[in-house]
Amino acid sequence: MTTGTLPQFETLDIRIDGPFAHMTLNRPDVKNAMNSQMVLDITAAFAGLKDNRDVRAVVLAGAGGTFCAGGDIKEMAAAFQGGKLNQNSGGLDTMLRAVNEAPQVVIAKVEGAAMGGGFGLVCVSDIAIASTEAKMGLPEVRLGIVPALISPYVIQRLGLTRARELMLTGRRFGGAEAQQYGIVHEVYAPTELDAKVNALLDDMRQCSPNALAACKQLIFTVMDQNLDATVDFRANLLTELRQSADGQEGMMAFVQKRPPKWAEKKG
Repeated sequence: MTTGTLPQFETLDIRIDGPFAHMTLNRPDVKNAMNSQMVLDITAAFAGLKDNRDVRAVVLAGAGGTFCAGGDIKEMAAAFQGGKLNQNSGGLDTMLRAVNEAPQVVIAKVEGAAMGGGFGLVCVSDIAIASTEAKMGLPEVRLGIVPALISPYVIQRLGLTRARELMLTGRRFGGAEAQQYGIVHEVYAPTELDAKVNALLDDMRQCSPNALAACKQLIFTVMDQNLDATVDFRANLLTELRQSADGQEGMMAFVQKRPPKWAEKKG
């Protein structure tokens, strides 16, 4: 396993291949249920990649044909008995923010179950593609709890009307419905999923690493703000990028009808 400057993690398998990181949730014996160690590992992995502009995209997937079956119910029950629930909850919020605000493009490759916290991971990805056989849902109300920490991202992804229906029924639905609801962008047969991920990464290869990070910053800065509040930021960001090395290279490559340097495959 090649991880660059990243350490090895107990619950994750990470491979860095050129400008892309492949991050696989690796607890297949429990369908990659999210325990506290996995929450810490995902947070640390994204922290380790935060300032790495060599990595443009992170592919999130699950080992064993399952994305993430949700929170580790056995661990949650033990945490309740030990009075550590609040501590664990704070870690989940930190993790969701780390993934959501990552400067890299986060691509969720959804196979099998994506429930509860796993569903939340899909909602904080930039791009999500799913298998036709994927199963998703927010089953918390059927367990006597609520999807509290993931709720802002779920509502933002789904819109209020659909979020209310799914959060209040706990029903499961498949990949085609997830696309219809706007949770995932595309749905493919299981045998086609890897090829489609690679096609997405080919798109990312054409994009400037610095521009991708700036675009993520732009999205979160202008979201839910009025136009006057962000006009200076938007104008200054565009000027800065036009004058940057990547901006100059990108425009010159367009004029010269050649790929920009960052699009070249190395090795």
